[in-house]
Amino acid sequence: MTDREGVATTPAETVLAAPRRPGRKRDHSRDPEILRCTIDVLAETGFEGMTIEMVAARAKAGKATLYRRWASKGELVVDAVACLKQGAVDLDGLPDTGTLRGDLVAMIKPHSIDDAEKKMRVMAGVVTMLSTTPELAEAVDAAIVQPRAEANRLLLRRALERGEIAADTDIEALALVTPSMVSYRVLVLRKPVDRDYLVGLIDGVLLPAAGVRQTARA
Repeated sequence: MTDREGVATTPAETVLAAPRRPGRKRDHSRDPEILRCTIDVLAETGFEGMTIEMVAARAKAGKATLYRRWASKGELVVDAVACLKQGAVDLDGLPDTGTLRGDLVAMIKPHSIDDAEKKMRVMAGVVTMLSTTPELAEAVDAAIVQPRAEANRLLLRRALERGEIAADTDIEALALVTPSMVSYRVLVLRKPVDRDYLVGLIDGVLLPAAGVRQTARA
């Protein structure tokens, strides 16, 4: 087909019917390594000093690879923190000691001093990020608070099923108590969280709020 000037043209139907070449599938196999490197760089440099280029260099990955996956370093940090938290809570392997307190205490994992200091630096970076990109607050909540809250929900429902807590217990509210207080302590007060603090929250706040009486505490 030609136009008035004799130039060959292609019918619109032919263009629309032409098969599109499939784009290259993104390779997510290196995501865990990239996210681990993100945590390391964030802990070392802080959010303001961190760049996607630094993470790419640490992970030995191309900058374009990271930019295709994460549009900003804020989104990269959120995913890295979410990956870190998901690894700390195994919903399929929750402890089952027979009591709510036993289950909650068994959820506490030992951490070395180095791990605690690194976590504090990472959380400090998250605070800085939120001050500049507050629109990521909901994503941070999903990454930091909700994994532990979901574990608490499951343990509280189990306690309800065995009659340890009352049927009208507000499980949704109670599930958020300890992760919210821990997040406030780390993100706002900039104080570390150790086993004694967590056990204190369980015995002094969560269990009394759930109506569980403790006669002997291990």
